[in-house]
Amino acid sequence: MSSLAVTNALMSVLVPIGIAGAVIALTCALVATFALARGSAGLAGGGIGLWIVGAMLSMCASFANLWTPVLLSLIALGAALVAGPLLRVALRRRTHPASTSAPESSSHVVAATAERMPKTRPAGIAASSVTGALPVVS
Repeated sequence: MSSLAVTNALMSVLVPIGIAGAVIALTCALVATFALARGSAGLAGGGIGLWIVGAMLSMCASFANLWTPVLLSLIALGAALVAGPLLRVALRRRTHPASTSAPESSSHVVAATAERMPKTRPAGIAASSVTGALPVVS
């Protein structure tokens, strides 16, 4: 068998594998996009991990100088890593609109908590331990 026949035989096998790898990579990039939009780190990691497998398989098509599957795989992950967080921000703004009232200050929260605390101290606790001062030893 000549080298041209071997090359043609390998191209007939490797190009479909490369195209299938690109399809896998695109699907996993979509999964990663939606996982990033939902804030699911585990699912996003799994999608990106499987994307790596699909991208490596898409490189098989480069044996026949067919670089489109590889480029599509790379662009898909780049788009997923940009679109996922942008969708997350858009979904947060849609579900949690900005409140019109000013947020409570920390001093207001401390004052409200102090009002709810009892004014008397329990029996058996010295005054120095309640105020935080060091006890006086005589």
